[in-house]
Amino acid sequence: MDLRQIDLNLLVSLDALLTECNVTRAARRLHMSQPALSAHLARLRQVFDDPLLLPAETGRGMTPTARALALGPALHSALKDLESVVSHRPSFDPRRDERTFHIAVNDTAMMVLGLPLIERVSALAGPGLKVTFRNPDVGHIAAQMERGEVDLLLASDRLLPPSMKTRPLLRVRFVMAQRKAHPRGLGPVDLDAYCQLSHVLVTEIGGSLSGYVDDTLAGLGRRRNVVMSVEKFMLVPEILRCSDYVCALPSMLMSRFASVLDMFELPLDDEGFGLRMAWHPRNHVDPAVGWLREQVIALVPGQPGA
Repeated sequence: MDLRQIDLNLLVSLDALLTECNVTRAARRLHMSQPALSAHLARLRQVFDDPLLLPAETGRGMTPTARALALGPALHSALKDLESVVSHRPSFDPRRDERTFHIAVNDTAMMVLGLPLIERVSALAGPGLKVTFRNPDVGHIAAQMERGEVDLLLASDRLLPPSMKTRPLLRVRFVMAQRKAHPRGLGPVDLDAYCQLSHVLVTEIGGSLSGYVDDTLAGLGRRRNVVMSVEKFMLVPEILRCSDYVCALPSMLMSRFASVLDMFELPLDDEGFGLRMAWHPRNHVDPAVGWLREQVIALVPGQPGA
């Protein structure tokens, strides 16, 4: 196929059609008339010698052919690359430029890095800069980054797609937290007493009663008494405040909760786990995403600007 036969607008139209599988919605997405898009589809069928999209059996929308399904992902990625090239700026000014950053971040990283990042960006950014946060979807995060839907991923090592560029940020170490005036007192806790206490577990796996600390205890042949699990660290202070439960929390969070919680070393060897930052190779030279990465790095103890 001679690429000179193909108008770039046709490929943009094909990408929208394959995304929507509906001419009306695709036309609305492209801000063009339905007859004009239908004409594009007719031309695309000639170019590829394939119907590409057929009426769905349900009578609503269209069904892509095998050729269209094979074209879709590569075409979308190529258009994103071209968009990046065309819109590339040699510099980025957070106070003047307009940009929306999309960050995927798990709960630990949100508490340890996300909240300080919000404070830092709000102090440095102008009115044209916006930030969205979302929970990383392990099964789809690589595709979301490939499609440009996520600019940056902040998460533990196990969540990082192997195809992305990454940078280690810090290691998260746990401590035990309890409410002020807890009947246990303020003395250090030994392993037997620790296992007998009633524990709240923070886990991203909803409904689970076993986590990172439990894996470490299992290696010692021990088991703690987990009586409750939640998915968000922000819930823990209030839960502990009105109960005699305890919770293993990242030590870096304790400064935020010092007014309501006391902190104690865990009675076991805790090497912690790593938090890393990941981004798609396409964004490696994007000055805006580069600036965002610099702001995250500046939050890590020992780094310039921290």
